[in-house]
Amino acid sequence: MTTLLILTVLVLVAIAIWQMTKIFELSQLRAETSKSEIADDGDNNSNGYLMFGFLIFIYGITIFSFAKYSKVLLPEAASAHGGGYDTLMWVSFAIIFFVQFITQALLHYYAYKYRGKKGKKALFFADNDRLEFIWTIIPVIVLAGLIIWGLYSWTNIMDVNEEDDPLIIELYAQQFNWTARYAGEDNVLGDASVRLIDINKANVLGIDEADPNGTDDVIVKELHLPVGRKVNFMMRSQDVLHSAYMPHFRAQMNCVPGMITQFSFTPTITTEQMRLNPDVVEKVKRTNALRAEWAAEGRPDSDPWEFDYVLLCNKICGKSHYNMQMKIIVETEEEFNKWMAEQKTFAETLLSDEPETEVTPAATGEAEEILEEVAVEVIEE
Repeated sequence: MTTLLILTVLVLVAIAIWQMTKIFELSQLRAETSKSEIADDGDNNSNGYLMFGFLIFIYGITIFSFAKYSKVLLPEAASAHGGGYDTLMWVSFAIIFFVQFITQALLHYYAYKYRGKKGKKALFFADNDRLEFIWTIIPVIVLAGLIIWGLYSWTNIMDVNEEDDPLIIELYAQQFNWTARYAGEDNVLGDASVRLIDINKANVLGIDEADPNGTDDVIVKELHLPVGRKVNFMMRSQDVLHSAYMPHFRAQMNCVPGMITQFSFTPTITTEQMRLNPDVVEKVKRTNALRAEWAAEGRPDSDPWEFDYVLLCNKICGKSHYNMQMKIIVETEEEFNKWMAEQKTFAETLLSDEPETEVTPAATGEAEEILEEVAVEVIEE
């Protein structure tokens, strides 16, 4: 990759020098130079054919890109709103490529058809009301439709409410990791502030210890979600701007220091079900084939890979931004409840971190004897 970048830079530098040379030549007022720059019929024919060649190239590279790289696209959406999101994206793609196909074909064809010819004078129309109306009203209608559709979809996606008994989870971002906090049995998050963070007491999220709603909160480093149940995410950042990005659920929301942002979705496909998806199976197969080659070369990070949902940071938040991620497991309600029952609450975490100071009568007697011996030794001295 480094070699490719160096070669690309060298080519671009060479092109820039060549262009500067051409500009220098054009700036000279010599008669022979100005005469050589006048295009003749041969130049015009060459440019016309080159336009056709470039048209074939851009169509070819488009088809090649779709055929070659469509395999790296995300599999089907694993959230309730994801299907509508993907539909809007593909409709937008279809409109864009349809318009691109027509306009580029006309542009390059007319560039060839109306190329310069000796003795032929170019004609032009100052204006054409009918054409201007057509190429104005059609984009207006299409874009208005896409914008209205997009706003409607966005409004539905961002409808964060307490209906349907949603699961309340906080995502806490900091350089360069994520921490999740579940609202516990009362499904209400306790108050929290970065000013209340106390590492010595394992209060890494700054939960207010005086708030009774926070005693049953559960803090974890692996996100578990029950399938089919709505989840309301409350997001905070400790340091810089982060972005909670869950690509398989078509979900993303910025985490802003000093404020709480929200996002909501309903998982629809468990992790085990997604692992059986043909697109995912093929992706895992390709990835593990590559990792097998790495293992043969003795390279690190070459262990076989298994698909998992993932939470990423989609903002460049620092040097370890690429590694800021958290595993997400979507499971059945029964599996989720079992996992939750195994987790410690915030109150239990605080208690477990307190030092043991129990004093037994035997220990007290031993301490008194030691003090008496020390006192006698001091008097004798």
